[in-house]
Amino acid sequence: MIMNQQAPPRQVDRRKFLNGGWTRCADGQSDGFEIASILVQARPDRLDAAARNIEKISGAQIFSRDPKGKLVVVVEAEDVGRIGEALNTISLMPDVLTAALVFHGTAESA
Repeated sequence: MIMNQQAPPRQVDRRKFLNGGWTRCADGQSDGFEIASILVQARPDRLDAAARNIEKISGAQIFSRDPKGKLVVVVEAEDVGRIGEALNTISLMPDVLTAALVFHGTAESA
């Protein structure tokens, strides 16, 4: 494998890039997926209730839990809009004090 070669630059529309459109195939389907991690703070006595509600969200799973009231949630979705929806849904849950996006990335499917 030659390490000195650079990939040709992509000609990407700025608006499409900001909306995740640059990961679309010619047929309009996504050739990857979005992944995000969200740090959630809840009252310790309501942590289990918050976790149960979060796990009902499609593509969401609890990655880590701190009994002091913190959850690390990983969300996988087909587009960036679904990540935003998941973040908003979690933020508005009655047992959640705060929800902050910690990481968001796009991965190409194999």
